[in-house]
Amino acid sequence: MSDPVKIESVEALSHAWARLDRYVISYRRRDGRRERLVREVHDHGHGAAVLPFDPERHTVLLVRQFRLPAYLFDGDGHIIEACAGLLDGNDPADCARREAEEELGFAVRNLRRMASVYSTPGAVTERLTLFLADYSPGDRQGDGGGHAHEGEDIEVLELPLDDARRLARDGGIVDAKTVLLLMYLERERGLPPL
Repeated sequence: MSDPVKIESVEALSHAWARLDRYVISYRRRDGRRERLVREVHDHGHGAAVLPFDPERHTVLLVRQFRLPAYLFDGDGHIIEACAGLLDGNDPADCARREAEEELGFAVRNLRRMASVYSTPGAVTERLTLFLADYSPGDRQGDGGGHAHEGEDIEVLELPLDDARRLARDGGIVDAKTVLLLMYLERERGLPPL
C-alpha cells in the first residue's frame, strides 16, 4: 500500500517541558478506505532505564520519586521505579550508566540490553531501551538522588530481589519499565514467578 499515512496538518499545542502537537492525518485502512484521524502526540525524547542487581547479595537498586500524572490519578504519586533518563543525544548504554551514577550513586558493570520498547505508543513518541546490570557495594560513587536543579528529589532504594518481585506482583511497583526489567531479571536468573 503506497502512502498509508498523509499528514494534513500539525498544530503546536505546547513546546515547553516537552512537545505536544495535534496531528490531523489521512490514514489508509487495510480495506483501502481513507479515514481522517486527529491525534495528540507527546514528544520529550527517547530514554534508557537500568535495573542493577547484586548477584552476591541478591539485591536490586531502585528509586522512589514523585510523578505528577500518578499523583493526579491515585493521590500519592511517589513511584518506585528503575532509574532512567533521557538520552540527550547519547547512546542508550552511556545514558544508562550516567543515570545509574546520578540517580543511584553507583557505577554499574556488565550492562546487558534487554529490549527497546514504546510504553504508550498511542500518544507518546518515547522509546525506552531497557538494561540489566551488576553492581556491588564497592561500586558506590556517591550519594545518588539526581540533580536538584533539574527538579529531581530521588530516594535510592536497595531491596532484596524477592521483595521487589513481591511489590511488582502486589501493586507496590506499577511502573511498566520496572515490572518488565524485574521479569527479565527473573528469567535471566531462572526464577519462577512468585
